[in-house]
Amino acid sequence: MKSSAELKKDILAIDHRGYPGYKGLRGRYQFKDHVLSIDHVQGDPFASPSHLSVHVDGHKAGFPKDYYQDDISRITLQDHLTRCFGKALAPFSFKAKGSGKSGLLSVSYCGQQVLERTACEVSADGSVTVRFEAGFPANGRSVNAGELVKMLFQFVPEAAQIALFYDRLNKNALKRRSNLPVTSSLSGSI
Repeated sequence: MKSSAELKKDILAIDHRGYPGYKGLRGRYQFKDHVLSIDHVQGDPFASPSHLSVHVDGHKAGFPKDYYQDDISRITLQDHLTRCFGKALAPFSFKAKGSGKSGLLSVSYCGQQVLERTACEVSADGSVTVRFEAGFPANGRSVNAGELVKMLFQFVPEAAQIALFYDRLNKNALKRRSNLPVTSSLSGSI
């Protein structure tokens, strides 16, 4: 696994090159509080967006075991985190500029039903992985490194901090969704 500093260096090294230069960024990168994985890179700025994921270690995510102790609790938590991450990511979508789908940031849409989805996974140790799509920025069909750096080093980490860490979430909303006893303390906004 590479460091986030290596990712930034690699991104800046391909600035203004042809869009296929992004393909070399596939891999896993360690950030301060999460691991960013670039799983699939789109072929050009007008193609289906790139597939990425953020993984937060269970100790850092900090969710009490009550939230993922059985299948129903775990699926409910996954659904809630998917919705929270989508809500946190939405204001950043298309803030990075460019042609085609440049700047797109999105996670799977959740309907009314609470279902197990592939967009978010909570493992037995409380680790959280959320999968999402990103439109890597381009000027025409060339790499726009500065805009991708904004997306991966500002927008995605901020959304992850807001939505994937227990200490940052609105605990009453999470408890209500999970059918756990609600206490009087409120924290967080999502």
